[in-house]
Amino acid sequence: MLSRGELSILSGLPRTTPRSEFLITVADSPREHAAYRVLRYREFVERQTLFDRSDVDDIDDDPRTTVLVATLPDGTIAGGVRIAPTPWAGSAHTDIGWWFGSRLVVGDPGNAAGIGPALVRAACAHVEQLGALRFDATVQDRYVPMFSRLGWQDRGPGPVINERPHREMGYPLNRIQRTVDGTKAVLAEALAPFADQPGGLGAAGFRGDDGVPLPGTDVIAACDAIVPSMIERDPEWAGWCSVLVNLNDLSAMGARPLGLLDAVGAPTTSHLTRIIRGISSAAAAWRTPVLGGHTQVGVPSALSVTALGTTSSPLPAGGGRVGDTVTLHADLGGSWRPGYHDRQWDSTSSRSSDELCAMTSHLATVRPASAKDVSMAGIVGTLGMLAEASGTGAELDVTAVPRPDDASMGAWLTCFPGYAMLSTDRAGARRDVPAPEPVTTADCGRLTAQPGVRLRWPDGETTVAVASTVTGLGVA
Repeated sequence: MLSRGELSILSGLPRTTPRSEFLITVADSPREHAAYRVLRYREFVERQTLFDRSDVDDIDDDPRTTVLVATLPDGTIAGGVRIAPTPWAGSAHTDIGWWFGSRLVVGDPGNAAGIGPALVRAACAHVEQLGALRFDATVQDRYVPMFSRLGWQDRGPGPVINERPHREMGYPLNRIQRTVDGTKAVLAEALAPFADQPGGLGAAGFRGDDGVPLPGTDVIAACDAIVPSMIERDPEWAGWCSVLVNLNDLSAMGARPLGLLDAVGAPTTSHLTRIIRGISSAAAAWRTPVLGGHTQVGVPSALSVTALGTTSSPLPAGGGRVGDTVTLHADLGGSWRPGYHDRQWDSTSSRSSDELCAMTSHLATVRPASAKDVSMAGIVGTLGMLAEASGTGAELDVTAVPRPDDASMGAWLTCFPGYAMLSTDRAGARRDVPAPEPVTTADCGRLTAQPGVRLRWPDGETTVAVASTVTGLGVA
């Protein structure tokens, strides 16, 4: 991050004292760490006397701690800040997505204008990149105005250290809200013409659901398209995913798959062959035939699949009630798909047909009050859609959410996770049905009367993940 002296075209004469140039980077050498420690000692031990002999603590020895430093053009370290995950006993993961910033120091503010705020902004960006969903700091009262200007929220009084009062501050990381807004927020307005038609967007109780119960039948239909950039970049994987997402939709409805229809467009025969190969491999893996469809060559890449299934009693997404327990059913095996790190978790391509088919029928056996498969809106966004359809809000217990070891909390709650289903049921009412071997099942939240989705942290604090409804389609 480089901060330079600026001259607005509206400001008239240039500044008489130009702003200092500095570069903010992650400290990766003993020299940088040592220089940062010297600045801290001079400020917190010698000048402010906040500590008797040393301000070094266990956080400095934690290998997960990251130090950001501001370096002047001559190589001088002019400031720094450290960031580290907050460990919590009882969690299966050392990083639960809750990070803390501390020991912010600037060597000579008079000769290094703007370094403090720049370090704070850089720390916020860095922890979000690392998958954090909560970022806190304990700040001296005199610095609260600066943090407030940078978007931090005052969460109340903190400790008094050597007669210096502190405040607890939190930075509102909005990764989940951005994911929701970027994938689902336009739906209500865009689909309004369908909603005005009799029976449009599904029957009562299933409005906007994963699949559509066809009136007068036991048939469930689901349809999903794959984004063109993914088809062009990785055609076999796009073909595989076109089957995966549709069969997940049927699974969430408690339906048994009958067959698939595909509509494929490709610029060349070679590209078409690769897309079809992916569809065919997935259809064979899930033992669900492609019954027909439409194919065209010499056109821009396009791919959509319709899946047909059957059930006499489909599971609604809108069947939840305030107080229901939220359960996540997920396959934690696999890894990030190459080229889609932190966005797509691939658990399915390494599974056998027996495992895939067992997972597809899992929710039909559990028979929860409501269910929804986790889509591109991620676990939290999908929970928000289920809650919206049920006329409720939701709360998710962060440390109760099962996740792979290789996924940060922020990435896991916002990615497409391969196979993952959310269900709700009345407290204590979920059927004690053994999950298929690949599936991990955990109760990790509840439906609430307050709209939106909140994350509950192990210290009792809650943070807003989704401020209100997700799609705007309302109660199913």
